[in-house]
Amino acid sequence: MPTILVSALEASSNAHLEELRHNLPKDYRFIGVFEGKEALYSPREFSVMGFRDVIGRLGFLLKAHKEMVQLAKQADIVLLMDSSSFNIPLAKKIKKQDPHKKIMYYILPQVWAWKKWRAKSLEKYCDFLGAILPFEVGHYQKKAQYVGHPLLDEIKYYKKDIKGETLVFMPGSRKSEIAKMFPLFVRVAQILEQNEGFKRRVLVVPSFFKGLDLKALYGEDIQLFEISYDAHKSLFEAEFAFICSGTATLEAALIGTPFVLAYRAKTMDFLIARMLVNLHYIGLANIFYNALNNETPGLGESQLHPELIQHFLSVEGLLKAYEEMDRERYFKESLRLREYLASGSARKIANEMAFLLNLT
Repeated sequence: MPTILVSALEASSNAHLEELRHNLPKDYRFIGVFEGKEALYSPREFSVMGFRDVIGRLGFLLKAHKEMVQLAKQADIVLLMDSSSFNIPLAKKIKKQDPHKKIMYYILPQVWAWKKWRAKSLEKYCDFLGAILPFEVGHYQKKAQYVGHPLLDEIKYYKKDIKGETLVFMPGSRKSEIAKMFPLFVRVAQILEQNEGFKRRVLVVPSFFKGLDLKALYGEDIQLFEISYDAHKSLFEAEFAFICSGTATLEAALIGTPFVLAYRAKTMDFLIARMLVNLHYIGLANIFYNALNNETPGLGESQLHPELIQHFLSVEGLLKAYEEMDRERYFKESLRLREYLASGSARKIANEMAFLLNLT
């Protein structure tokens, strides 16, 4: 029975991990950080955003790192997913402890956008790099392979036309995001009802919030919305979506749902990020759309959907994006984006894992 040490700190990574597990033999044992009863830690315990937030949790993060390195001794193979600030140092420590331990990195850091030196670190400490973007492979020497995009495994609903019955609101999966975005989305929902009459309003809540007191997380205004834990189905049924930056923006684009990206960080975090990262766009769909149009990813002129970031974000701006978006053009171009990403990735990652296990 092979044992796999997993480090999947993000909600999106755990969705990708679940699909991967469907493609692996049932006797594989998983340990580490992921959503599951057998996990050492839940991803919720790593839910921090911003530089100061990380500093405040440094003691916990160091403790978790140390425990994961020890846990690696039990593993036949290591699977690291996204979260490069935690996972690249973890890969380094595990390789130092056991140079023969096989390490896979699936959902690579965005070295094409910033911290390009991470590519060398990944090739030094990892045995296989699973790229989910076609243009990522060119930033590595030899260990990276394009494996397809995991969302194309996971999404079961694709729009055949631009119609929809609901308005969907997705204020993020972290408490800090929800605190900033949800009040804006509430006001947008109220104004749209005043202007256009009642429409079903659906609030998409992360699945790992099940069982929690949602009113304590979102506030009294949560009663204005229907609650959904199924993002893909909700987006499929929607006329339009208001989405906090993240994987959900790409999900909406692949499903074919028109949306606006909304994001506001702490001022200090935003200024630091702007110094480190030089991008025109932060939305994954816009970044990939640049690449699709043979432009530098994140720096091109083509835009699939509107982005309202930091001081450009307002209730008025969100309403304008809803009213003025060219939905027919968007839908046509979203189909091109889906074709560009080609296929899912879970089967290819499962095959590579089996190959590496046979080498151990």
